[in-house]
Amino acid sequence: MYAAQEARWTKKNAITALASIALALLAALATVARGEEPVLAPAPAFDAPKAKGELQTAVLAGGCFWGVEGVYEHVRGVHSVESGYSGGTRQDAHYDIVSDGGTGHAESVRIVFDPAELSYGEILRIFFSVVHDPTTLNRQGPDHGTQYRSAIFVADDAQRDVATRYIAQLTAAKVFANPIVTRVDPFKAFYPAEPYHQDFLERNPTYPYIVFNDLPKVRNLKKLFPEIYREQTTRS
Repeated sequence: MYAAQEARWTKKNAITALASIALALLAALATVARGEEPVLAPAPAFDAPKAKGELQTAVLAGGCFWGVEGVYEHVRGVHSVESGYSGGTRQDAHYDIVSDGGTGHAESVRIVFDPAELSYGEILRIFFSVVHDPTTLNRQGPDHGTQYRSAIFVADDAQRDVATRYIAQLTAAKVFANPIVTRVDPFKAFYPAEPYHQDFLERNPTYPYIVFNDLPKVRNLKKLFPEIYREQTTRS
């Protein structure tokens, strides 16, 4: 009798323990699924005015390129977004090699935009607000390594001025609790990533990594920047 009662209590305790573990895991997943908390950065005090002209290009690195690309594909005024590698050489611009972290490349995106609809400063405001955490060195979310660094690859002095002044503005305003580690490097070259990386978020919305790490960023874009968010993507 006592043995049977003890067995029932043991089973009950085991079920209770499993239920507690399950609840803890669900809570953890809910936290992860929110992604990085967005920070509504102020608009750049110094920016290039919007004006009709030829399409322009911005190259940014902010962790895994799937999420960065996925965010900018929903930004009004963006004509195309492409995942790729920047910071290293052509012969090393391959995912398997870049993943080792020793090539100098960062997983990057090339954003082609209309300067009459979207300014370079607005692109950077989105970058600092919802795309990534600019205070984590060589790390974003679950990804670690120099290939996941925060970097702005500037094409000319005009882009450099907007980027450096904006970082200084955010630093002076103490927008982030920790120092900004985003690098501002001269743009040298951009090498497109393998085809299976392109439009990855749009094509794989139920992929666990995307669900937990990247879809929250798109939702944050819609929430914080409704005036420039568009439901359709550049791929649509």
